[in-house]
Amino acid sequence: MRRIAGALLAVLAPLCAHAQVSDTTTYLQRMDSDGDGRVSEGEYVHWMLYAFDRMDRNGDGVLTADELPGGKGRPITREQQRQALIQRFHKQDANRDGYLDARELSAPPR
Repeated sequence: MRRIAGALLAVLAPLCAHAQVSDTTTYLQRMDSDGDGRVSEGEYVHWMLYAFDRMDRNGDGVLTADELPGGKGRPITREQQRQALIQRFHKQDANRDGYLDARELSAPPR
């Protein structure tokens, strides 16, 4: 399941282009809904689930093979994707303060 969720994260991340960002600072500003200069877990998950919701054409909360890029893959629920995003957030939170700053946001998860 983790392998599938990780692969889906890699596919979904670029689809978050609803903000059309080209640099980390802008990306952080768009994700930072409360304007405090950092991204909380909730802000990160909310932002990243946008791509899932766009791909879920029938709105049933499950991405099936026909909704996934390439038409292949095992189904994944919105909740499974949410949990994978939470795990990724915590991997990227290098200083373990519960937030992502621009540096952490731009770094690949450890």
